[in-house]
Amino acid sequence: MLHWLAASRAEHLPPAPHPGALLVDLACGGGLMAPHVQRLGYTHVGVDIGAAGLRQAQAHGVAAVRGSVLAVPLADGCADVVLAGEVLEHVPDPATVLAECARLLRPGGTLVLDSIARTRTADVVAVRIAEKLPGGPPPGIHDPALFVDRAALLAAADRVGLELRLTGIRPSVRDLVAWRRGRRDVVRMRPMRYSGVLFAGYGHRR
Repeated sequence: MLHWLAASRAEHLPPAPHPGALLVDLACGGGLMAPHVQRLGYTHVGVDIGAAGLRQAQAHGVAAVRGSVLAVPLADGCADVVLAGEVLEHVPDPATVLAECARLLRPGGTLVLDSIARTRTADVVAVRIAEKLPGGPPPGIHDPALFVDRAALLAAADRVGLELRLTGIRPSVRDLVAWRRGRRDVVRMRPMRYSGVLFAGYGHRR
């Protein structure tokens, strides 16, 4: 599913606006965004605390920077785009990550994120069900106490000068059936009104 989410993020990225445009990929892991970012023409900088993942990201052409998403070791206003995919639900203070996104972005720069909402439904779907499915998330990877309060996230975004809108996302049912039958490699993520499980955020720096 991480590949599906990477493809979904890429659908909301503009092409690089100028030569040398920089995209900062927070919690980049092994660099799943790399082929999408290269296609769009950005210089791809990945930030992560895990050395093993950064080595994989480097092998995919990502400029790897070891550091925390709570204090990113990059200059103010360096980025045309910041990605924060599947990271907010793993930190104790998502507002700090948003503040770092705003600091890194140039005025008008693009922010794309996705995360898990703090709801009872998300607890059931993302933990009690998904972590027990074959091929699902590793058991114990999610702590529901860290799932994201969407209203607080929007308020935090406004405080740091980010225009941000949230929407629910889900896998395409038709694509899931085709994937289970071996007919598709990637399942498209579809927008939905309900954002109480998995949601995406799209915005820019004012």
